[in-house]
Amino acid sequence: MSDTLITSEENRLMFDSIARRYDLLNAVISLGQDGYWRRQAVGALDPQDGQIFLDVGCGTGDVAMQIVRQAGRARVIGVDPAEAMLKIADEKAVGSGMDDCITYRPADVTDPAEEFPEAPFDGVTCAFCIRNITDRAAALERMVSVMRPGGRVAILELTRPAGRLVRFGHKLYNRLFVPLVGKMLSRGGAYKYLVRSIENFPQPQAICEAMEAAGFVNVKQTALSGGVVTLFTGNTQ
Repeated sequence: MSDTLITSEENRLMFDSIARRYDLLNAVISLGQDGYWRRQAVGALDPQDGQIFLDVGCGTGDVAMQIVRQAGRARVIGVDPAEAMLKIADEKAVGSGMDDCITYRPADVTDPAEEFPEAPFDGVTCAFCIRNITDRAAALERMVSVMRPGGRVAILELTRPAGRLVRFGHKLYNRLFVPLVGKMLSRGGAYKYLVRSIENFPQPQAICEAMEAAGFVNVKQTALSGGVVTLFTGNTQ
């Protein structure tokens, strides 16, 4: 049984189709908060010079670049099935002079045949991606398997606020504003899916339990911006 509303292939095609407008839509829909959320995630990862990280579902590369900003001599391997997204990530890395620190390649972390010769990694990041992975348990187990003992994971995801009033406002915003902006600036269908996928995503405690089942320890959840985003952190043993 799939953990997502669409198949992995449909997901790849969808993100390829919105790649050129992805960064703009992120900024508009998040009301400019997306950069703050990524900085919080990378801060929780606490990258150090000389370490190497895996960025799962790296998209257009903003998390990978933030890692390098916070630890200038760190290395990042970014993987994502959507090659149009990776093309933009490459362009951004070259334009910022970070291409010697960041390597991108098309890959699916749940594919058991996929090799990660750079492993073990000091840490793994996954921003706004775990919601779209068809087998979350397999993805989390793979993250554990490619990390060194004591490594750190930071997973950032869109969630539903816990408070009833805030959740009601969040639901209205998602159902009315997000699809409208998506239709105006990109593919409306992709942003209707975004809303549905948020509503279908498990409660944060269930994600913490899945992380623990995969082998992570010291698992914590931190609500950001009132709970519209949750940061999940943990360590390998």
